[in-house]
Amino acid sequence: MTCPYLEYRHSDGDVDFDHERPLCTVQEEFVSPMKADICNDRFEFEHECDCEVFKSHVEEAMPESAADDD
Repeated sequence: MTCPYLEYRHSDGDVDFDHERPLCTVQEEFVSPMKADICNDRFEFEHECDCEVFKSHVEEAMPESAADDD
């Protein structure tokens, strides 16, 4: 599964790029093409298990009562 938080943009709002750049919407930062390859499952990366950014975002989004049930 490609990371649902990875987007490609032609602009940062102020500057237009000559090609799309990968943006991590969790970090609200552009990431390197190498990082985007990993986020696009190039190396059988499992976001739920292997990505600290993905895991922390999911944990923050969960209500505390659901987190306490584990």
